[in-house]
Amino acid sequence: MTSEHAPDHASETYVGLDREEAERLARVRGWSVVRSLPPGSIITMEYLEGRINFEVEDGVVTRVWLG
Repeated sequence: MTSEHAPDHASETYVGLDREEAERLARVRGWSVVRSLPPGSIITMEYLEGRINFEVEDGVVTRVWLG
């Protein structure tokens, strides 16, 4: 992802990490908003530049998406 407001690295690098480590790493890498959600969460679909979302199951990141 290339943008002036979001870090430029592969979001897949977070899959398999412990939630706390993934959140810490995302903040270190420059994400302004880090959101962790359980599978099947009901969320709004507005796009927010600079946000990374983690789906977390049993404390481990299983899916990542941006915005």
